[in-house]
Amino acid sequence: MTDADAFDAAVRAVREEIDPGPEERDRLSATAAELVERAEDAVADLDADADVILVGSTARKTWIKGDRDIDVFVRFPPDIDRETLEEYGLRVGNEVLPDGHEEYAEHPYVTGEYDGFDVDLVPCYDVPAATEIQSAVDRTPFHTEYLRERLDDDSAADVRLAKQFLKGIGAYGSDLRTRGFSGYLTELLVLEYGDFRGFVEAAADWNPPVRLDPENHGARETASPSRNDEGGTADLAFDDPLVVIDPTDPERNVAAVLSADNLARLQHYARELLDDPRSDLFFPSEPTPLSADDVRAHIAERGTTPVAVRFDAPDIVEDQLYPQLRKSLSGVTDELDRRGFDVLRATTFANDDAVLFAELAVAERPAVERHEGPPVHLRQHATGFYEKYADSGRQSDSDSRDGQSSGRFGPPYGPFVDGDRYVAERRREHATAAGFLESDALFDGGLGVTVEDALREEYDVLVGDDVAALAEAFGVELARYFSPRP
Repeated sequence: MTDADAFDAAVRAVREEIDPGPEERDRLSATAAELVERAEDAVADLDADADVILVGSTARKTWIKGDRDIDVFVRFPPDIDRETLEEYGLRVGNEVLPDGHEEYAEHPYVTGEYDGFDVDLVPCYDVPAATEIQSAVDRTPFHTEYLRERLDDDSAADVRLAKQFLKGIGAYGSDLRTRGFSGYLTELLVLEYGDFRGFVEAAADWNPPVRLDPENHGARETASPSRNDEGGTADLAFDDPLVVIDPTDPERNVAAVLSADNLARLQHYARELLDDPRSDLFFPSEPTPLSADDVRAHIAERGTTPVAVRFDAPDIVEDQLYPQLRKSLSGVTDELDRRGFDVLRATTFANDDAVLFAELAVAERPAVERHEGPPVHLRQHATGFYEKYADSGRQSDSDSRDGQSSGRFGPPYGPFVDGDRYVAERRREHATAAGFLESDALFDGGLGVTVEDALREEYDVLVGDDVAALAEAFGVELARYFSPRP
């Protein structure tokens, strides 16, 4: 069998699993039509010239078999105020989904179940162009219209393959926990490269940064927050590893949320699929959760010192929580590295609890640390350094004679001359990683605001074998950590 035959065989096997059949298509279409009709009836009772449209993969026929999501948007005139938009949107949503509940993103919407489907009913502004949005969701109808004009049955089937492949390798989803490929981005990439195989062949050879401009809008150097709300700020150039200029809005990068990790992950598995085509790459397998004993065995084998800061997860949505956890993890690991504890690898995870987890090559440092001053011949700077530490030493001696504590840093050793410069050996603030993590110095690093608030309330520090206690709640996450894959 040739490589092309093997690839086609793998793809056929996957399509048998993911393509919705006629009965499922008919049922979804009927349910979607019923929801649109219910929403139109509810809109008719409002004092607003609004309309109702179906958006998302349901409207574009790119959903995967078994997906139960239907997205219905109600478009309101752009001249009504935000408060009225929210009021009318919730009124329509609650009438269409009487057993639903309100969720909050940029503005509130109603979500619930209807006839076995998960439904989101979202209000937006009916703006004349995606470049004139008043809320982030306003551009969604433009995406749907753009793709419906370009996707046929064959390309929609290729989109489903691409989505399933990205799910299989763990790179699908534009939420800020995953930071992967959104459905819209996936659809644009399949269109750009012609079909699923063209997409993976291109991805296998990408040399980031990659720039794609489907509608040839031309080079745009900057993006405003409203256009690039997933990852940008005003007047910053597109510097993401993958840039796909939104066909409906040239100031927005559709791939802004995509992490470098997930781009590299796609490239790895695209090459693997082409080299060894097989259907199992399309279907993710959940690792077996580690037990506490398993965790202790990994620690013993690796000879490292893991540390974990565990606390109550802030009560915020995941798209707010995970950026704050990553920011906090970066702040803590930077401080650990700066203090000489040498972070080997780190991660964060959360459910009811949140955890900042780091594995250290060094868990304990000497009680003193070397601090080099300027060369002695640089008279002004060298004298300042010498007098600072000489005065500190004299003060410490005086405090000791008076029976007072010499302070948390203790007296310095020196200053003395080593080579051509002054050197002092001063007391290390924290000789152990645990000591640092348990101290107020933990807050010296850059922490997310709500994470910092949670930590100031209460947190636990686990060191070494004690991190095995995390296995009960985070066995799967620890399995992924100790058995990493691309």
